[in-house]
Amino acid sequence: MKQTPWLAFSIDRSAKTPVFEQICSSIRERVISGDLAEGTKLPPTRVFATELGVSRSTIITAYDQLVAEGYLRSVQGSGYMICALGEVELAKRITSKRIKRVDEQTRLPIPFQASQPDMRLFPHRQWAKAVARVCRTNPEAMLISNSYFGNIQLREAIAEHVSEWRGIDASPQQIFVTAGSTDALEICLRTLVGTGDTIGLENPGYQPMRQFAEAHGVAVSNLNVDDNGAEVPRTSSTARLAVLTPSHQYPLGGAMSPNRRLEFLAWATSQDAWIVEDDYDSEFRYAGRPIPAMAGFDHVNRTIYIGSFSKIFSNSLRLGYVVAPEALIDRFQATLKRFGQRASYMPQQALADFMKSGEFYRHLRRVRRTYGDRRKFLLDKLARDFTDFGSCVDHHAGMQVVFHLKEGLKDVEIAKSAAEIGVATQPLSQFATGKTGHNGLILGFCGISEEEMNPALNALKDCFKRHLDRR
Repeated sequence: MKQTPWLAFSIDRSAKTPVFEQICSSIRERVISGDLAEGTKLPPTRVFATELGVSRSTIITAYDQLVAEGYLRSVQGSGYMICALGEVELAKRITSKRIKRVDEQTRLPIPFQASQPDMRLFPHRQWAKAVARVCRTNPEAMLISNSYFGNIQLREAIAEHVSEWRGIDASPQQIFVTAGSTDALEICLRTLVGTGDTIGLENPGYQPMRQFAEAHGVAVSNLNVDDNGAEVPRTSSTARLAVLTPSHQYPLGGAMSPNRRLEFLAWATSQDAWIVEDDYDSEFRYAGRPIPAMAGFDHVNRTIYIGSFSKIFSNSLRLGYVVAPEALIDRFQATLKRFGQRASYMPQQALADFMKSGEFYRHLRRVRRTYGDRRKFLLDKLARDFTDFGSCVDHHAGMQVVFHLKEGLKDVEIAKSAAEIGVATQPLSQFATGKTGHNGLILGFCGISEEEMNPALNALKDCFKRHLDRR
């Protein structure tokens, strides 16, 4: 049997952790790491107590605890020894320098990745205080839900938010919380259409929505986008639902004209149809206040409004919401009962407190200023250095811009080459169905600083030049 004369650790008497538990933790760690192998004999309780400067009863308590946990065994007349941990092989002791784990390294932002907020600007301390306050004063609110629609205080905060920012007059009872905007769109489809029905989708538009619809046997009618926004379905169309991004069309940018909005509402009324307004990033408007939502002046109550916290607050929070007309509340509740609520309940009370305290809006104002500066920097660089390759239309809004390519340059090929050098551009043509003629690159600017944009733009420019030389 092996004998260990000293376990080489000290007691922190200022710590809140009891001394016997500190001894237990240290021995456990050394057993698991392989420092203390099977059969290693521990110091006698009296000797060990003297070496550590603690009472013998403290050592006995620690040893007994480890015996109960299966780390030690007591042999009469021989003291305490390390046990084998069943069939688990103990790790060998590592004598080389400690290797930093990959997941401990800071993840750098990917240049021009679209729709990504800069999480380095996230108000971590303020958010932690909000979470801690809920844990301390109302911990049940983080785990217990009394409604399929989500936390009532968060729904109240959302009602105030859409009233102030989007001009929508809605009660908390019309609002339900979702696991982001994609989840919200799926819930709308499950509630309002069935297999064999037809829906109208913008072209170009949000492809996951098209994929979800087709996977569930729902026919898609393309709504081509012109300067006034998506085109209204023809009167002969069988579509009973249209999904729109009227405040900032995705991915082209631009806002739907007031006349086109009225035409859609008239269509929905005459066809007994519904409009789903996906307002995915409307808070990010850099000239004046956000454009009022279509749902804000829909007095015929045919519009279902979808919002998200992923772009404003955190892309990892995965919370969004739906504002439904009163006539649809029971139908949405039936869907949520049938398919379940995907939104995590735990952060909802904390987010409600964060919004009501004003911290949410302070953060929103800060990132709007920062993103606005980054957007201007990117547009200026593109206008100055990239005119040989294409041009941008400034819509004064959003988290990305579209760089429309000149004839002869193919967006898919350039995006592929850019990805090989670590630049994340998205080809515009892949957001369209059929021969629409859309050819460009989607460039996100929120997730990277101006200093980080410069080398990425230089690399992208070199990529363009190589494609022109080959042409």
